[in-house]
Amino acid sequence: MSASLTLTNLNAMPLQAFVQALGDIFEHAPWVAEAAAGGRPYATVADLHAGMLAAVRAVPPGRQLAFIGGHPELGSRVARADLTDASKSEQGSLGLERLSAEEFATFSRLNAAYREKFRIPFIICVRRHTRDSILAQFEGRLENDAATERWQALEQIGLITRLRLNALVDGPGKPRTEGRLSTHVLDVVSGRPAAGIPVTLHEIGASARGLLAEAVTNSDGRTDAPLISGEPLRIGTYELAFHVAGYYGTAGTPFLDVVPIRFAISEPESHYHVPLLMTPWSYTTYRGS
Repeated sequence: MSASLTLTNLNAMPLQAFVQALGDIFEHAPWVAEAAAGGRPYATVADLHAGMLAAVRAVPPGRQLAFIGGHPELGSRVARADLTDASKSEQGSLGLERLSAEEFATFSRLNAAYREKFRIPFIICVRRHTRDSILAQFEGRLENDAATERWQALEQIGLITRLRLNALVDGPGKPRTEGRLSTHVLDVVSGRPAAGIPVTLHEIGASARGLLAEAVTNSDGRTDAPLISGEPLRIGTYELAFHVAGYYGTAGTPFLDVVPIRFAISEPESHYHVPLLMTPWSYTTYRGS
């Protein structure tokens, strides 16, 4: 989705046009948009989203449970034909449509255990998680009771639809849905930014490393653009590798070659700044701002 509607236009639309514009935000549930239309005019995009969530929470328990049950399972090849375009894109962004046989078996086992216990699919906002994080959430939430998981399902649906609505609608008061990861390299000996240092960013999974970004520091010791921006930061473990050997020249053998900094992300909508302060013989880091 890309933003093509304005809140002003949505507030003024006839009911049928309003429902047609927003009917796909909530999975297979255009009735949510129809119910939320009665709350217009909305002052902010966040208010519109809150109105849609309120419509879901206001329906009788049976209808609410049926609505939750209409969501797809993660990594399910059988149900893929029933996915909305938004769900296909979200699951595809994490490669859940091309799981290995072993991964598919793991997701199938967890999906079956979850559905047997709670009678609903496991729902999570995929765009805020790595695969490792999703599997950890899957295992942990299986220990909850049914009431807690119904609440969790609605919370996650709120996060999913907030991202969808933000991408579709322009207007004041948009909810924050994006995070940012940046870095900065400082030569402590000279007291100057360190330019020309290649930097790589990897996601560190349980069984593999995935390259996410490559950059070179500029004259300010920073990368020209954030390493990740414009989307939520996925909860998980990451490694920044700074290739510093060439910075100290070719005379002799530098003590430092590649400086790896491994760190965890737990706040998808936050700014993580991971600087490197270095000398030819040592380095340090911290979470900056």
